[in-house]
Amino acid sequence: MIQFSHVSKTFKRNQVLDNVDLKIELGERIALVGSNGAGKTTLIRCLLGQYTHNGVVTVNGLVPRSERSKVLQKIGFVPQLPPPLKMPVSQLVGFAAALCNSEQKRMEDVATRLGLDLRKISRLPFVKLSGGMKQKLLISIAMGRDTNILVMDEPAANLDPDARHIFFELLAERLENTTMLISSHRLDEVASLVNRVLEMDRGKVVLDDRVDDDASLSGKLVCRLALRRPEAAIAKALSGWGFRDVGNGTEWEGLIAGPDRLRFLGMLSRYVGLLTKISMDESASSGNQ
Repeated sequence: MIQFSHVSKTFKRNQVLDNVDLKIELGERIALVGSNGAGKTTLIRCLLGQYTHNGVVTVNGLVPRSERSKVLQKIGFVPQLPPPLKMPVSQLVGFAAALCNSEQKRMEDVATRLGLDLRKISRLPFVKLSGGMKQKLLISIAMGRDTNILVMDEPAANLDPDARHIFFELLAERLENTTMLISSHRLDEVASLVNRVLEMDRGKVVLDDRVDDDASLSGKLVCRLALRRPEAAIAKALSGWGFRDVGNGTEWEGLIAGPDRLRFLGMLSRYVGLLTKISMDESASSGNQ
C-alpha cells in the first residue's frame, strides 16, 4: 500500500532522511517514534507530497509529489500543529469535504461524537478556536473522509479524557480496513494503539518491531485509588480525568480508556508517595461497545 524505496532528503548540508526503505500494508497500526529531529515529520511530509526527495515514495502505486491530489484523496491527515486558517469553520468543513469527494455530514457526525457542536461555532474563524476544539475539528475532517489511510501527528494531545475515549472508539471501528501511521516522540503515549513500532534516529529506521495486537481500543477500565491523605494537586489531576471523590479526598473512582492506561499510570507516578492502593478492572460494559 505505502512504499518508501531508498528515500533520502537533505536540507542544505543536513541529511534528514538517510536511504529509508519501508513497506506499510493495509490494516497496520504503526507508531512512528523518535526524538525531535529524528526525521519523523520529514518522512510524513514526503508521504504527503510536500517535499522533493531522492528515492521513490508510492501510495497504492501513485507518486505523492507528482500525483498529489489523487494521493491526498486517499489520506486523512491530522497535523501536530493546527494551521493558522482564518476561514470560518463551516467553510473549512465544506471545503475539506469537496476536496476529497466525501459527505460533509460524516465529518459533522464525527465532530458530534467528539463533543463538538459545529452549529455553534460555524461562523467562527478556525484560528480563533481553542486548542482542543481545533484538534477535534481536524480529527473530524480526517476521520470523516472516505479513506483507508490515516496519518496522525500527536493526534490526541489536546483532547480531554472523554474525547480521547471517543477518539479511540473511532479508531477501533476502522481496524479492519484502515492503515494508521501515528507519529509521537513518546512510545508510551501510543503503545496501546498500535501493532507495529518504527523508531527513527538521524534519518534512519533503527527499529521495526511487531507488537501484540490484543489491546481493546474501545474498552474501558474501572479504576479505584486509595490515598494516604487528601491532596489538592492529585485531586485536581484526577478530576481532570473525570474521576469522582468517593471517600473524603482519600478514595477516588473513575473510568480509563484502555489505550490510555499507560498515560494515566504515568500521571499517577508523580504522586506515588500518596498512593496506598490502586486497582484497574475491565468495565462490564466494555464488551458491548
